[in-house]
Amino acid sequence: MEKYFIVYKPFNVLSQFTSDEGKKTLKDFFKVPLNVYPVGRLDYDSEGLLILTNDKKLNNYLLNPNNEHEREYWVQVEGEISQKAIDQLQKGIVMNVNGKMYQTKECIVKKFSNAPEVYERNPPIRVRKSIPDSWIKIILTEGKNRQVRKMTAAVGFPTLRLIRHRIEQITVEHLQPGEMKLIPKQELYNLLKIQKR
Repeated sequence: MEKYFIVYKPFNVLSQFTSDEGKKTLKDFFKVPLNVYPVGRLDYDSEGLLILTNDKKLNNYLLNPNNEHEREYWVQVEGEISQKAIDQLQKGIVMNVNGKMYQTKECIVKKFSNAPEVYERNPPIRVRKSIPDSWIKIILTEGKNRQVRKMTAAVGFPTLRLIRHRIEQITVEHLQPGEMKLIPKQELYNLLKIQKR
């Protein structure tokens, strides 16, 4: 029986159910059947939306780079981000992926006029009184390893906090860190804009 869950992965949690490093894993927060695993991953130090399922077709579909789908990240960066840096991010920047230089695809980047309403992070980010910070929204259709962090660092605004808010039309709205929601297959496929096979 195929099962589908959407979860809000907390900060400093591995996107897997086992760990030999003593780090917290999904198992510490979510009780799911044994054959259910995350689709893709979120870095240990990132937080937000993950889909958990035992549907191998969905997993293969979402991880295939030819099947582009939007992923929206809310990113707190160090410094008052400039329009020039936003333009650079949107056009794509060159970054190192597994030892090779890679040009990121064009994407959508918008600055929040006010910090978005997000849950307190545990532990909180270190605030430096002398240095301001900004929040931006980045919408990508690709997912290279640590891509958002590499992109913001490349334009001079290091990432302080990174939350995956949305994949296509699925969001973490109404979920707190460590919370999970069971979702019917048809609804999930509709929200991901996938024709059910």
